[in-house]
Amino acid sequence: MFIKRFLKKEKFDNYDDYIQNAVPVVPENFNFAYDVLDVMADETPDKVAVLWVNDTGDKKVITFKMLSEMSGRVANFLSQQGIKKGDAVLLFMRRRWEYWVLMMAMHRIGAIPIPSTNQLKSEDIKFRIKTAGVKNIIAFDDGTIINEIKVAIGDKEDIRLIDCAEIEEAAYGKYSPIFERVPNENTDTMVVYFTSGTTDMPKMVAHNFTYPLGHINTAVFWQRLNENDIHFTLSESGWAKCSWGKMYGQWLAGATVFVFDFSRVFTANDLLSAIADNKVTSFCAPPTAYKMMIHTNMKKYDLSSLVKADVAGEALNPEVYERFLEETGVKLREGFGQTETSVLLFTNQWLEPKPGSMGKPAAGWNIQLLDERGRQITDVNTVGEICVCVKDSKPLGLFQGYHKNEKQTAAVCRDGFYHTGDMAYLDADGYFWFVGRNDDLIKTSGYRVSPFEVESVLLEHPAVREVAVTGVPDAARGQAVKATIVLNKYFQANDVLVRQLQDHVKTSTAHYKSPRIIEFVDTLPMTISGKIRRALIRTLDSAKESIVEPIKNTIGLGKEDEEK
Repeated sequence: MFIKRFLKKEKFDNYDDYIQNAVPVVPENFNFAYDVLDVMADETPDKVAVLWVNDTGDKKVITFKMLSEMSGRVANFLSQQGIKKGDAVLLFMRRRWEYWVLMMAMHRIGAIPIPSTNQLKSEDIKFRIKTAGVKNIIAFDDGTIINEIKVAIGDKEDIRLIDCAEIEEAAYGKYSPIFERVPNENTDTMVVYFTSGTTDMPKMVAHNFTYPLGHINTAVFWQRLNENDIHFTLSESGWAKCSWGKMYGQWLAGATVFVFDFSRVFTANDLLSAIADNKVTSFCAPPTAYKMMIHTNMKKYDLSSLVKADVAGEALNPEVYERFLEETGVKLREGFGQTETSVLLFTNQWLEPKPGSMGKPAAGWNIQLLDERGRQITDVNTVGEICVCVKDSKPLGLFQGYHKNEKQTAAVCRDGFYHTGDMAYLDADGYFWFVGRNDDLIKTSGYRVSPFEVESVLLEHPAVREVAVTGVPDAARGQAVKATIVLNKYFQANDVLVRQLQDHVKTSTAHYKSPRIIEFVDTLPMTISGKIRRALIRTLDSAKESIVEPIKNTIGLGKEDEEK
């Protein structure tokens, strides 16, 4: 396994052994393209790096040797276009195979890729161009994004737009596959991701050249990958989860990255067919994808190749865990992290999953729960903020800061800790349990209610297909608990069902957690990465004159860009 070059010890007996002895080896002037890709191309030239298919039947198999040579040619092409070390370049590549070539080419140059989703609009793109100082944009023309980019550029003649077709041509074209190494420091910025907040404009998360090594924890110790695996992470290239699951750590583990490039909204049947047809052994997706799967006839598909499955993005409801286990015999293992990090907490091979728990810390991460005064919480079942202690050392995978914004960085990196803004509690076995974002917690009648906890109870009721729990203003209580629910087929929204659902919660947990308001909708608002947009629900509710009617037919919400 290639990974042994970057760990002082390769094999571990148990979780404690792993925590104490999984010490990384970090070379000076490390560059993934030269020090991993090119070495793998020499040692295992015919090993498949990327297995790419799309929803129209096209397929491409790219070996490490091919990827090394193509990225060298594209680096030479980009260099001739004037792109140099330190230049910020916006990428809109959806899930096109050229994305992987481009990323390696830009690492060779030392340019700073800013992967972005194709669902952005012109105003979003304008903001990114201005904030990051972008002079070059590379995009796959999906029928809409090129027009949005052109509107955003306007009459700015100093911004160059390169079509994905030019990248494909360069990858197979006349350019030399050899690109002379451009020196870099480990602390140089390697990649930037825009991430959205609930109270501010999107921030630029900057990771340095050691970032790929942080994903050893992600791929080797959470996803448990090896050279025999074909790993499928659902994420589009515009999100940091693509770096988590479709590139760095997976190749360090020796695995093949499987990419399913779909041009329309995917269905559970699409995902199950892709897994079955391509003999995928390992799958990682947000809970939304697993919810879709368990509501499909999974028996129609040969899923015998699938032996590993992981979940991240939101907390996993126990019902989804149990149903997926029944259908596949595979235990879902949760992981937690952010755009600012690699995986922080997980349930790995040495830990028995507790459905709904994030598990325990990854090696190298000193995770503490802090109260509102910054004091460490050691009592079990006491909620605090998930924070990373960096007083003694900074773990691999933790971001450098918010690019070009010291004020934003200082707001979350203070007093020797990185503050995630996510709330959790510890159980007696040392497992972490997600409660919610700071601003998702509901404070009602002096109690603090976790949306996830109430959602998990409601999902146990046969009528409930999907649910989002939020707080709404209440003069007497401060906030009232509200459940926005998508019903399963054959159930009808009425007063009787409202009372049944409220009683179901009361019989399963404390009475004060029962939703006083229930709204039935056709769809929940989701980010395009599959997370429930509770903030949007709260915003829409606050705009209503009154939220006293317990039943609504629909609020007409669908999937939208999480940064809007």
